[in-house]
Amino acid sequence: MEERKNEKHYDQHQQHTDHNDDENELPSQAMATHELIREEGAKELERDIWALLCSAIAAGLSMSASFLAKGVFHAEIGHLPGGILIESIGYTFGFIIVIMAHQQLFTENTITPVLSVMQKPTANNLILLMRLWAVVLLGNLIGTAIAAWAFGYMPVFDPAIQQAFHDIGMKVMANSPTQMFAKAVISGWIVATMVWMLPSAGNTKILVIFAMTWLIAVADTTHIVVGTIEILYLVFTGAIPWQEFIWPFAIPTLLGNICGGTFIFALLSHAQIRMDMQKDSSVTVEKSS
Repeated sequence: MEERKNEKHYDQHQQHTDHNDDENELPSQAMATHELIREEGAKELERDIWALLCSAIAAGLSMSASFLAKGVFHAEIGHLPGGILIESIGYTFGFIIVIMAHQQLFTENTITPVLSVMQKPTANNLILLMRLWAVVLLGNLIGTAIAAWAFGYMPVFDPAIQQAFHDIGMKVMANSPTQMFAKAVISGWIVATMVWMLPSAGNTKILVIFAMTWLIAVADTTHIVVGTIEILYLVFTGAIPWQEFIWPFAIPTLLGNICGGTFIFALLSHAQIRMDMQKDSSVTVEKSS
């Protein structure tokens, strides 16, 4: 047991050392972070499809912790002034579980593998990215659907908590498709920012996850995975028809998350790295001449 602990400590120390070496060798810390995330994304693109699916289903189930905790807090303190600030803490639980357990969450994958594809935008890499997105999204939706059905039909929660679940879902459905999209852009951007921060977070990873996902909740944004649990709960309990899950919720929210994570954050992050690379190349040429 002691030997395993020593090996784990050595691996963590080696990763930290390698990261510091990368920062020293590359022209900026941002580029070192970019390379770490890009390399992780490249590995995800090559993963076995069934491993991805199982991990994504597990993530969908784990995200139900956000719905559960937020529902319990809403039932107990939702009526109090400023209760939303504490209620939103519940939203962070699922994200902490999923990210610390290294499960596949769709909105994380709007930046991690995308950086790898941007580095080498080949047709094969684009196909691998589409495969990854499709499998992870499907798995997340399967997991969230199972959780939503269980919350609606299993005799676990008292009427006050069930009403809280209903209220949370109906609050999301009060948004127009345009609002769904716009709010999802913000949450996609926040998740991408969080992913970018984690390699440098060290022992404070949980605090980073907590702060960023709490911000998603307190800002009343929309998220395709957590929101799916909230809306499918309404569908399974008969509060809304299933068509309303597709529109106005799922399609605008999915597109907004992709836009915020990929087309805004990932593109801008990759752009600054390309500028660093060009600057580094010009400096190298000047030195050699």
